[in-house]
Amino acid sequence: MWNIFFPGMRRGLRFWILYLLSRGPKNGAELMDEMEIMTRGWWRPSPGSVYPLLESLTSEGLVKKREDGRYELTEKGKNEVSFFDFGGRPKPGSVEQVIEELSSYISYLEDLAKKDRTVILKNKNKFAELSSRLEAIISGG
Repeated sequence: MWNIFFPGMRRGLRFWILYLLSRGPKNGAELMDEMEIMTRGWWRPSPGSVYPLLESLTSEGLVKKREDGRYELTEKGKNEVSFFDFGGRPKPGSVEQVIEELSSYISYLEDLAKKDRTVILKNKNKFAELSSRLEAIISGG
């Protein structure tokens, strides 16, 4: 049922665990409870998914197990989580990285325009607005 309503979330289990541990130490059962709450009961990861992943994250040096059985992020783990914004997307590290990513999206849009120009034309006003905003940045206005 999970895959029908929340496709792809199992692949994001690693990020979810790191994110939840960034909010404070938790044991595996607490992590599973929190994920069930966050999905409003639609999904609860199994111990067979969570505990092997916790072991893997520990061996990678991203988390450590405390004496009370809870896991917490290491500095390396905190750095990994800080690389993402709340939605799980990588944060840009520099203006150059943002420009590189914008260039990739423009290449994608160029390919779309060659395939089906109507998709681009439907969004003509938004493209014009974005172009104006970029021009204002460049001109200092």
